[in-house]
Amino acid sequence: MPGLQHAITIAASPERVWEVLVDVERWPERIPTVDSVERLDDGPLAVGSSARLRQPKLPEAVWTVTELTRGMSYTWESKSPGVLGVASHVVEPHPDGARLTLALSVSGPLSGLGWLFTKGLTRRYVETEAASIKSVAEAAD
Repeated sequence: MPGLQHAITIAASPERVWEVLVDVERWPERIPTVDSVERLDDGPLAVGSSARLRQPKLPEAVWTVTELTRGMSYTWESKSPGVLGVASHVVEPHPDGARLTLALSVSGPLSGLGWLFTKGLTRRYVETEAASIKSVAEAAD
């Protein structure tokens, strides 16, 4: 199954990193790889929550939370014809603060071809997203 994983150490508490990570409505102002986020429900992120994301050079996608351990991790999925994308976000304590791990996998009959064309862009986006979350979490709000 095609995919990637990227981990980064953040000099902030795991609670602070989690707070930034799950505030998906503020991603467009914090993460340059996200043009817009529209929550399709209200309240804190929870299993079943959905959001419509628009990112440069990628088709608009609706992501739905399928697993969530508050303060630690969440996974969400996006389905499009022939492709299922699964993205996980994990925050763990680290001696220097917190460790954030972002991972993405794709499956389905068209995933191999799609991955061939988007792997480089996706890798840059995931790395930029992690660096942006680090920057915001380490800064005083």
